[in-house]
Amino acid sequence: MHDWVAKGLLDKPTRRPKGRRGSDKALHATNQRKLFLLLLEKRQQMPKIPSLALVPLNLWLYCGDEYVPTRQAVKALRTWLRDGLRNKDVAREGARGLLQQLDHPLATDTARNRLLRLLTDVGYTGRFDREELAGAARAVFEPSSAFAGTGLIRAVGHPEAALTLESFLTHLEAMCTAIRRVRDRDLDTALIERVRLVHRGTKSEYLARRREFAAAASGTLAAAFAEPTLNDLANDCGRELLTIVGYEVLRAEGRLGHAA
Repeated sequence: MHDWVAKGLLDKPTRRPKGRRGSDKALHATNQRKLFLLLLEKRQQMPKIPSLALVPLNLWLYCGDEYVPTRQAVKALRTWLRDGLRNKDVAREGARGLLQQLDHPLATDTARNRLLRLLTDVGYTGRFDREELAGAARAVFEPSSAFAGTGLIRAVGHPEAALTLESFLTHLEAMCTAIRRVRDRDLDTALIERVRLVHRGTKSEYLARRREFAAAASGTLAAAFAEPTLNDLANDCGRELLTIVGYEVLRAEGRLGHAA
């Protein structure tokens, strides 16, 4: 139980006053007790602690502080993130998905392998080298055999959600910024609560326009706009919150030169 509290799966119990005789035994709030039972049920489906951390994160995001307080959500986000930082296979899987979205038919296997290695390192360590990543990503997204000397800039998808080299790099920078903030315990209450508000607004807008974005995409990028299941919505919670943390920090620091 103490381990679950430390990892944000549960909030710490509250001691009840007992007058002159001290305090009564600490108890979890009613909603926290319900969360405990839900976690026991979900543990049969996803026994790993980082995956279980998505349960309180979703409750905090969609149901509010009366179910999961912000202090607990911050711990849960850190616990969820550790799975990628400790597991290189998880980082490589995420990198492979990004590579597929960027891929151009004329890109070489050498270029693809280099970018996959760098993206895996980004997900595993949070290290961001914009110049190195730009060169590797360009070789896959805008291979010289097709774009050299043309002056053309490749943009894929809907104009309002187009994937370009710059939007991709900004997205990576936001993710790395967020990874460092969460890993280094540098998330204040005001920031994470603003992230929740932004998520609620942008997620509802995205879902309303998802079909429009999907119709403008093709190939592997189209899969990114597939209709989400309830499981998809729940499982994407951590990644989406992390992304918004990064963009909000970049925006606050005046480093968001290219919106995405």
